Amino acid sequence: MGTFSEQPWGISVSAISVTNARTEAANTAIKNIKRTGRGFRNEHNYRTRILLASAAKTAA
Repeated sequence: MGTFSEQPWGISVSAISVTNARTEAANTAIKNIKRTGRGFRNEHNYRTRILLASAAKTAA
């Protein structure tokens, strides 16, 4: 295997500086909802809570 810079995809990824910050932020928000909900029993309520929280962040 070589170093990161020797990989063909390493050059293109570092050239455009792609990050997964938005994905990580969304994942953290979902985990916080789950943590504060102390275990949703109803999956529909859990999904609704996630959608409402993401809509509130988008609107703000």
